[in-house]
Amino acid sequence: MTWDDGEAERIGPYRIVQRLGEGGMGIVYLALDRSGRAVALKELRPHIAADTGSRVRLAREVETLRRVRSPHVAPIIDADVVGERPYVVTKYVPGHTLDDLVAEHGPLPPAGVHQLAAGLAEALHAIHQVDVVHRDLKPTNILLVDGEPVLIDFGIAHVAGDSRLTATGLVMGTPGYLAPELVDGGEVTPATDWWGWAATVTFAAAGGPPFGRGGMDVVIARVMRGEPQLDAVDPRIAPLLYAALSPRPQDRPHHDQIVAALARYAHGASVTDVIEVRRPSAQPVPAQVPALPPTAVIPTSVPPNPVIAVRPMPAQLPAQSPMPAPMPMPAPLPAPMPARPASSLPPPPPRPRGEADVAAIPTPAIGTDPRIGLADRQGVLLAVSTFLVGLGAAAPLAALGLLGVLMLLSRTVDRVITGVVIRRHTRGHREREALIAAATSPWHLLVALGATALAMVLPVLVGACGVLATSLAVGGSAWSDRDRLVLGLAIGGALALLTAWWGPGGVSFRRGARSMARGLAPEGTGTQVVLALLLVGAVACVAWSWTRGGPVWAPLSGVPEVFATSSVSP
Repeated sequence: MTWDDGEAERIGPYRIVQRLGEGGMGIVYLALDRSGRAVALKELRPHIAADTGSRVRLAREVETLRRVRSPHVAPIIDADVVGERPYVVTKYVPGHTLDDLVAEHGPLPPAGVHQLAAGLAEALHAIHQVDVVHRDLKPTNILLVDGEPVLIDFGIAHVAGDSRLTATGLVMGTPGYLAPELVDGGEVTPATDWWGWAATVTFAAAGGPPFGRGGMDVVIARVMRGEPQLDAVDPRIAPLLYAALSPRPQDRPHHDQIVAALARYAHGASVTDVIEVRRPSAQPVPAQVPALPPTAVIPTSVPPNPVIAVRPMPAQLPAQSPMPAPMPMPAPLPAPMPARPASSLPPPPPRPRGEADVAAIPTPAIGTDPRIGLADRQGVLLAVSTFLVGLGAAAPLAALGLLGVLMLLSRTVDRVITGVVIRRHTRGHREREALIAAATSPWHLLVALGATALAMVLPVLVGACGVLATSLAVGGSAWSDRDRLVLGLAIGGALALLTAWWGPGGVSFRRGARSMARGLAPEGTGTQVVLALLLVGAVACVAWSWTRGGPVWAPLSGVPEVFATSSVSP
């Protein structure tokens, strides 16, 4: 069975499972592709999709972002910017947002802060390499998977140097994470992202907003004056964050300086050893927030200043002079903490997300497919497949029958679980869910039986052709009839199994087989012993067939005519 359920909403070829969040540019959904793989699909809002310029901008960004290659950036998988409902599809990352983790467990320890800061720095460097500025870096756009950050949601990403596409861009974002140049209509450059990087790392290290709490006007006023609240931040990294949060982009450290400073921080040295401390320039910093129209136009004619300066620290941090004296060497950071698996963390509490808060991608909630994010158990499936191939060399018809039974059970299990997921999605949890699943199981078994009968035809044909082709390929060699037949049956069996797995109708077979493997073969020593016995059994079947002089064709009394020319009678 595939996910072709008439009741399910679809956008393009993707089946919508659940809305994850929404922002100014669009709505983010958890969706499934044709093979049942979970993806994150972002659909543009109707008023943006109706604007030709927005579609051109999206197409340009998608083609550019496809070139980003980083384990810390959720990759773009697919996109349709010309259809009736334009969308962008990215990899689904089953992690917790940095925002939720800090709210649940408090600020990160020094080792965790370094891991986050270094990973985000690598992600920003990767997107800047393809001339893209993210512009919306904040805790809700960062997922943590085993402690490593993954950057998501390029909702207001900006292709650098293209004034035609950015002159009509919207200014949007979350107060406290919106860089000053985005507020006052300044030029958007990579320095904009390094400001967002510092604001996000400050949040993780302090456990609260980098510019404190209060009304939007109050927070943005602190942003424009460059007054972050760093009291709770480790003083060894605070100077770097304070420098990167300068309201003047030209005063912020660049990528190489940040990487070097993080290396010093990791070894317990002072970050001021690798960043230049300068006196503040005479240019005043606006103390008031400029009035913003509903849509702010971002000019692109402001020339960047190549001089990089780091501002002196405020009174709340150790004062710095133009030529600072060497700081005492603090103790090195502790060894990196072992990553805490996402499964050990409690699910984050639900919280409202507004228009200004671009959606992050949380861990699947109730109503989604419970199979999403679970282990594929490839080792179990590979061991069973190897045993089937070995059994096929000794008893081909028995192996074929066993494959048919496994396909039937897998499809039945998949249909039952899929039915539960769809009912929960459309009607919510019901008290008699287990009873309903049991009552519908005979129907699912009957449908799976018909589907399995049809799906077996092609694997049988492919397997038979593999046996004959192998026999012909080694027919002129010194191999005996026995050798050719045993080898041909092993190769034909492998081809038949691959066809059943990846061929027509294989999606339901794969999903159900993985569900059965997770349920019947839990991780542990007992399962490992059984898998080892299956591998030994596969080798034993091949050896037995070879020493015997050929396979057993039970329940048939003789050799099938199609193999008679290449087999030896028992």
